[in-house]
Amino acid sequence: MIENQRNTQTTINVQKQANLIWNVADILRGLYKPHEYGKVILPMTVIKRLHDTLLPTRDKVLKASEQHKDMNEAFRHRFLTQASGYSFYNTSVYTFDTLLADPANIETNFRAYLNSFSDNMQDILANFKFDVEISTLAENDALFHVIQEFNKKESYLGPDKVTSTDMGYIFEELVRKFSESYNEEAGEHFTSRDIIYLMTDLLLIEDRDTLTGEDVVKTVYDQTMGTSQMLSAMQERIHDFNENAEVRTYGQELNPETYAIAKADTMIRGGNPDNMALGSTLSNDQFEGYEFDYCISNPPFGSDWKRDQKAVKDEHALGENGRFGVGLPKISDGQLLFQLNGISKLKSTGRMAIIHNGSALFSGNAGGGESSIRQYVIENDWLEAIVQLPNDLFYNTGISTYIWVITKNKSPEREGKVQLIDASKMYKKRRKNIGEKRVDISEECRNMIVQAYGEFDNKEYRLDEKIVESKVFDNEDFGYTRVTVESPQRDENANVILKKNKPVADTKLRDTEEIPLKEDIDTYFEREVLPFNPDAWIDRKKDKVGYEIPFTRLFYKYNPPEPSEVIAERIKKIEESIVANFQALSGEEVNTLDN
Repeated sequence: MIENQRNTQTTINVQKQANLIWNVADILRGLYKPHEYGKVILPMTVIKRLHDTLLPTRDKVLKASEQHKDMNEAFRHRFLTQASGYSFYNTSVYTFDTLLADPANIETNFRAYLNSFSDNMQDILANFKFDVEISTLAENDALFHVIQEFNKKESYLGPDKVTSTDMGYIFEELVRKFSESYNEEAGEHFTSRDIIYLMTDLLLIEDRDTLTGEDVVKTVYDQTMGTSQMLSAMQERIHDFNENAEVRTYGQELNPETYAIAKADTMIRGGNPDNMALGSTLSNDQFEGYEFDYCISNPPFGSDWKRDQKAVKDEHALGENGRFGVGLPKISDGQLLFQLNGISKLKSTGRMAIIHNGSALFSGNAGGGESSIRQYVIENDWLEAIVQLPNDLFYNTGISTYIWVITKNKSPEREGKVQLIDASKMYKKRRKNIGEKRVDISEECRNMIVQAYGEFDNKEYRLDEKIVESKVFDNEDFGYTRVTVESPQRDENANVILKKNKPVADTKLRDTEEIPLKEDIDTYFEREVLPFNPDAWIDRKKDKVGYEIPFTRLFYKYNPPEPSEVIAERIKKIEESIVANFQALSGEEVNTLDN
């Protein structure tokens, strides 16, 4: 199916299903507060998705369950998964239809139905903490009506009609609504598919040759996977190149509910549920020692890492034997820690796309944690490109965001270089805003950005009035040496104070200069400092190397002010218009001074 057709189908499915599911809120109103609706709607959506997925093979599973009831659990599990066609199954005699046929016993029967899922599904259900909600619904005569709403014909969620992509959007829409009810912070947002598809295309364009052919196996990791939409999108895009490629997805998620959604989606897609992990990536790395072909993620930015502080600092103390030995960012923003984690998980040929806000480009002083992390990435020649995205692209934030493309195996023409792409103007306005999301990266816009990236040139690209600008820099262009300039103390007679025949520095006059790495420090000092302070000197023991990426300044375009005569002419016309309007209103003739 071509992309436009797939997108149209997805849009219809998502709007229809999300609206239907949201109708359950009418049943919950009064029993739950609006921000609590997700406690029921999210797990019920997952359960209905599993129910409809297993429905076609239900009879086979029940038959296999009876035939192999006396077999040991490991062999029985194997036969039941063969019967279901998935890595999970349900051996209950109940369906949503039969549950509704016995309203008096619906709570007992529904619990029996849920307990009949295979063990690898019980973890998913447990993370929703749904047991309490079942009791609440049953005690208030709402359980029957909720199941009835989800059992409507138009609420069918089987994968034959609702694809993994569609289901991801449905979950995304539901979770977004709930997060809005909670008034979550700007960093706690979800990544829409237009952004994900841009990230996947940036990752895969350099790997076209390795994706074709026989026996292609690729591993993909998302360290902050949410509902796993980046992983499913990578799987989808790789299969667009090679439908026979095997794509193994791995992910870790902190939030139990979104983890449960991700794990269920992975199992329905035929993935290995053991590759989905729950817990903090920073303090409880579930993939230590793993290396992957691709890392794709949108970690929280502007969020502190206080909860992970002890574990992160302990690992930092391990130096090269830990993920964070390079440096630690400020406790108020841990996004660059995720960058270090992602790098540690890349194969020698691996590639990563990760989203950051603007502070990752320049925050921190020379020698500080943020600068040291940028230095580590750039001096190892791993930073391939940074793409500035349009503002108002995310659901819950309108701030500037950037995709960093990092690879441990640059192509020869990119070695020693970093490409910066300003795609902030390459977007299509939405007809209807969704939260803070006012624009989309359409397929045409995405293709233009990917073209600019692929051509790796200093060039502007235009799509109607939309512009993408690409600039290529040397790695050293982003580095500088922060030198300390000292000036001598002067006594009451303005004589330089000496100690051991050397001038004594006046700390009140101490200054610093940031000298680009490409410049000779002595030459710079003689040109920029000595003419204004002939007695100054540099204390070279205090030199510190820093790295920053002044994205905005590098793409700044000077617009000269209008000539004064043009401004005067415009003022004259405005004045004449005001006078004419006054005359029309008052019916009087007004004399004006001649300019």
